[in-house]
Formats: sequence, C-alpha cells, structure tokens
Amino acid sequence: MDLALLVATPVMGKPAWMWLFFLGIVLTILVLDLGVLHRKQREIGVRESMLLSTGYMALAGLFGLYVLWQMGGNAAAEFYTGYLVEWSLSLDNVFVISLIFTYFHIPRIYQHRVLFWGIIGVIVMRGTMIFLGAALVREFDWVMYLFGAFLLFTGVKLLVSVDSEPDIASNPVLKITRRLFRVTDQLDGNHFFTKAAHPRTGRLVSYATPLFMALVMIEFVDLVFAVDSVPAIFAITDDPFIIYTSNIFAVLGLRSLYFALAAMIHRFHYLKYALALVLIFIGSKIFYTQIWGKLPPAISLSVTFGILAAGVVYSLYRTSREPAVVQPTVQDDAPDTLPASGRTY
Repeated sequence: MDLALLVATPVMGKPAWMWLFFLGIVLTILVLDLGVLHRKQREIGVRESMLLSTGYMALAGLFGLYVLWQMGGNAAAEFYTGYLVEWSLSLDNVFVISLIFTYFHIPRIYQHRVLFWGIIGVIVMRGTMIFLGAALVREFDWVMYLFGAFLLFTGVKLLVSVDSEPDIASNPVLKITRRLFRVTDQLDGNHFFTKAAHPRTGRLVSYATPLFMALVMIEFVDLVFAVDSVPAIFAITDDPFIIYTSNIFAVLGLRSLYFALAAMIHRFHYLKYALALVLIFIGSKIFYTQIWGKLPPAISLSVTFGILAAGVVYSLYRTSREPAVVQPTVQDDAPDTLPASGRTY
C-alpha cells in the first residue's frame, strides 16, 4: 500500500497521520524527559517542577491552536474543556499519589522514575478505555445515560466524603501483588526489582522493591481515576482524538507539576467540593444533551472554568494559615540498599 494512502487512512474518525503526529510529540517529550532533562538521577525541586509544568501547559495550548486550525473553533473549545476537566480531576490523583509515596517511604529523589513509568501506563490504559468507550457510544446511545448517572453518583459521593482518605494498607491490589511477587520492604536505589539471598535456601532470588509496589499502586489509582475522567470527557465531546489528546496532555502536565503540588496539596483541600460540582454539572449535561440537544462548547468551558476557579480561590483563602506538608526526603525506617543484594534491574 502506498505510504501516502496509508497515513491518510481514517483511524477512529481522523487520518492516521494526525494520530502519528500526536504520538510523535508525546514520544519526543518522554525521550527528552528521561534521556536529557533527567538522565542523571536527582531530586526535582519546586522551581523546576513549576517550569516543566508551564512548558507542558504551553505545549497543550499550542496543540489546541493546531486543533483550531485543523478542526475548527468548536473542536478547539472541546479540547480546552477536556484538558481543563482532566487536569482538575487529576488533582485528587496527586493527593493519592502523595499518600502512596509516603506509605512506601519513597524518597523524592526516586519519585520521578516511578511517575515516568506511570505515564507510560496511562498512555496505554487511557487509549484502551477511550477507544472502547467510543465504540460503545457509537453502537449504543443509551451508554451515555449510564455515563451521566455514574458521574452524578460520583459527584454526590465526593461531596459527602471529601475528608475520607484511601486505606492503602488494605487495598486488594496491594495484597494480590504481595502474593504474586516476593517483596522486600527495603529500597535498593532506584531499582524496581533486586536479587537477594533467599532466607531459607540462600540462593539469589528476585524481590520486588517498594519502588515497584508504589508503581503498581499508582497504575491502579490511574485506572480508578480514569473511570471518572473518561465518561466526563465523553460528555464534552465524542471525538476520540480530542478526548485522548486532551487527556494525555493534562496527565503529562500534572505529573510534571507533582513535586510542586505535593508540598502544598493541603492548600487545595476545598477544591474537592468544586470537583464534585464539576462532575455533577457534566453528568447533568449528558442528560440535557440527550434530551434537548448539545450545549455550545463555550458554555461548558465557561461553567467548568468558573466552578474550578471559585474552588481554587476559596481553598487558598481558607487554608492560607495552614502549615505545608513536608514530603519524606530520606528513608526513615529502612536502609537504602539491601545488605545482600545482587543483580538489580
């Protein structure tokens, strides 16, 4: 098949070259991140975190202009709305990730490695969920009612359980992982696995380190949060290209901002109420769209931005005198290296 014809072949409603162009941008970002900016392992400070996130936001803004050029004003408004919704919903994800790192005593110097590989998982998982969701929506109109009801339920549940925290120790995924792998409670540098002497036989066997356990839990949390965010963005647009690109840009930007947000996540406690209201608004919007017709993208963008802005301002005001939460920078109760470790990977 001719190459020009191949790249012009429609994939989920868009030419293959548009998908390849986007994936090329993401691949370039990841290569620069791991191969250039963070080739040497080091602790990422708040200033660097803010600069990286600003760069990602600027790149997302430019990509929105590309969407405007290729697909028109409504598509661009849907992209920016989807980006804003995904970014805001993922703020709660940052809080949970911070709890996971604290639970496993992961020093800041190793956290970027876990977050980087977590992004790889997000790219795959979000793509799979979005494409399956798009196929369901195309085949069954009533699926949107399920999405709307789920978002309303989730929004109301979040409103009444804002102060609840996840019980990481009792998480079934953590328990299953401990059954599937030999696990050590000790770090071995930045390695996900290590080889150490078996306590009974004395031969070298593989152990999963706390870094790997943190990665598993973060991937699980990403999956759980995607169950909220993917239906939410389907309420904004049914275009898989806009849904996927806005999701990935938001996740990339927020992960780079993690090191700045983790130190002041307490300042955004009341933003959870705004997130709950956004979910309720989007869930209600689905029913409105299905019954009376689609709301203009500009209205969705304005309402979503207004709710989130009010939540940010109110949170910063209410928490202005609260002390910052300090992230652990050293391993407090376990040595950094296994005493009998062999080959690591």
